[in-house]
Amino acid sequence: MAGSRASLKVIAPQASGVRAAAPVNATQRIVDSITTAIVERRLMPGTKLAEQQIADIFQVSRTLVRQALNQLSRDRLVTLSPARGAHVAQPSLEEARQVFETRKMLEAAMVKQLCAHATDAQLVQLRAHLRQEADAVARTDVAGRTRLLADFHVLLARLLGNEVLAELLADLLSRCSLIALMYQSSHSAEHSADEHIAIVDAIERRDARAAVKLMEAHLGNVERNLQRHPRAGDLASALLP
Repeated sequence: MAGSRASLKVIAPQASGVRAAAPVNATQRIVDSITTAIVERRLMPGTKLAEQQIADIFQVSRTLVRQALNQLSRDRLVTLSPARGAHVAQPSLEEARQVFETRKMLEAAMVKQLCAHATDAQLVQLRAHLRQEADAVARTDVAGRTRLLADFHVLLARLLGNEVLAELLADLLSRCSLIALMYQSSHSAEHSADEHIAIVDAIERRDARAAVKLMEAHLGNVERNLQRHPRAGDLASALLP
């Protein structure tokens, strides 16, 4: 995610004993790493984010960690409590419903526009992304395929030339990752990748009605896999290299 939440790239902690050159960069690096751990499903909802432990991992002061946690709190990825400290957020099933409802509205409009405006070069870019998804699925690269399956949706927004929409969608995808960590049953990454192919096929045919239906069905399939059994996780195993 270097410098952009929409890119969702891992920002690795610095080696032990090395201090960050710029506090702002160090703060953003912590934000990006925690967000990426959530998106890649390595950091579970409810995990306690101990300031000192994070400071030790990144070799920075607790002040910088506190700044990062405050930013994550504003993004609704972390909850802060004077009594309990910081924890990865635990969204409710009602919030999950609202997030998916919002995504359906946004992404249905996105694919409809792409059917009208996508260029041949953009279709080539989408096909290249689909090949990366398929490769990650075939290699059982869990972190890679999770990131790529999410980035597909951000890429659709970027192809429309709308960075505000891309960043908004990236935020929603981060929250979806939290929701999936808590409530999603075993979901086939291969099936999701196949649904992405069908969506791109419809865009290439300029079939807006089919593209919208396929996107709504795709998001509906993910939402229907939610269940009421939260899980717990560990901070160090998610953030340590």
